[in-house]
Amino acid sequence: MNHAKHWRGLAPLETKAEGDEADPLKAIEALGVTINGKFADIAKEMKAMGDKVDIEIVKRNRPGTESKDEGAEVEVKAFTTFLRQGREALGADEVKSLRVSDDTAGGYLAPAEFSAEVDKNLVHFSPVRSAARVGPTSAGSVIIPRRTGRPTGRWVGETETRTGTESTYGQAEVPVDEMACYVDVSNKLLEDAAVDVAAEVAFDIAEEFGRLEGAAFAVGDGVKKPLGFMSDTNVLNSVSGSASVIADADGGVDGLISLMYGLHPFYRSRGVWMANGLTIAALRKLKDADKNYIWQPSIRDGQPDTLLGRPIIEAPDMADISGGAYPLVFGDFTHYRIFDRVGLSILRDPYSQATAGLTRFHARKRVGGRLVRAEAIRKLKIGTS
Repeated sequence: MNHAKHWRGLAPLETKAEGDEADPLKAIEALGVTINGKFADIAKEMKAMGDKVDIEIVKRNRPGTESKDEGAEVEVKAFTTFLRQGREALGADEVKSLRVSDDTAGGYLAPAEFSAEVDKNLVHFSPVRSAARVGPTSAGSVIIPRRTGRPTGRWVGETETRTGTESTYGQAEVPVDEMACYVDVSNKLLEDAAVDVAAEVAFDIAEEFGRLEGAAFAVGDGVKKPLGFMSDTNVLNSVSGSASVIADADGGVDGLISLMYGLHPFYRSRGVWMANGLTIAALRKLKDADKNYIWQPSIRDGQPDTLLGRPIIEAPDMADISGGAYPLVFGDFTHYRIFDRVGLSILRDPYSQATAGLTRFHARKRVGGRLVRAEAIRKLKIGTS
């Protein structure tokens, strides 16, 4: 029998009478059976899902099996058709898959795979890229904070007053400039289905861009182009010790040693040399006091030649050896920052070179470069002061 107790402001509360009987142990056992059954069902479902995942992993790990982004694949195919035959040959879906360039002359933005191929080939023609720190950007300029002053410390007595010091910081702005080039491709080459026309165009564009930016990264004046590290007035120099040659007055290498050890050990330990081919030829002839060549050729494939124990990079845009010139530089070039603006625009021109059997491709790309820490490198001046 159930009785209801009424409290003011509350709903009736039902209570069991003495005659109502229930076995709490049986109820708990029944609940346990139900819960165990649910766990068993969940375990079966998880095992089935795990088996499916394992099968998929095995399929993807098979040799020759690659996961493909169908959207990217369609875009690459459409872009290749555009290169070969122009916009008129594109279907409606292919036109939609291509991204329209913001260039006033029209054209299309190259797919990410094409842009990556251009960037990979750029290293062959723009040697500074192999030593600099390279990154992407989507902005018109990049602001990099840099420390311009260090905190100062001093020894003090037990009860002596401590003076507060702090670091000071400034900013280095790397503007992103625009470069443009064009390459001419034979119409017969475009019509040949066996030729990877996208790779051909990417290589040619990389060669032109590499020539342009390679000069700018080294000796650019910063006007509508990157500021080259050799043009940075904050970079210090050492002298060769001779008025017109790279050796010192006694034919030794004291000037090179002074240049190398003029850098902080942190930068020196990561430093590389950079010079053009004619300067490298002169360096290879230099000997120490014991008549041993200071140039050490590489004895292993993939390892660079070394000068005074550090690698050397050939940069064709560096100055030749002459009085007052700066033909050689040494330092940690990771502090030269290069920023590639996302997006490579391609415009196809089948008309201007039609009489020569060529199709011209106009390309434009934005890139910025600047040395953000001048103390990281040091250049050699040919002279005695």
